[in-house]
Amino acid sequence: MPNLATKIGGKKFMWDKGDYSTKEEALEKMAQYEKNGFETECVEENGEYLVYTRKLVTEIVLEEGGQIL
Repeated sequence: MPNLATKIGGKKFMWDKGDYSTKEEALEKMAQYEKNGFETECVEENGEYLVYTRKLVTEIVLEEGGQIL
């Protein structure tokens, strides 16, 4: 089983739990994630392609009366 999390270029990425049999499949999935603001990386492991993603929190929205601790 692949690692759920891995560091690539000093950044933590999470596995999307998909196994893609071709690089093209993985690239299509990566494009979907990137459209939604994720950074992506593709890793080949045992003939399968794994997609790892990460997304930084850029904004915190609080409900009225909420507070950051």
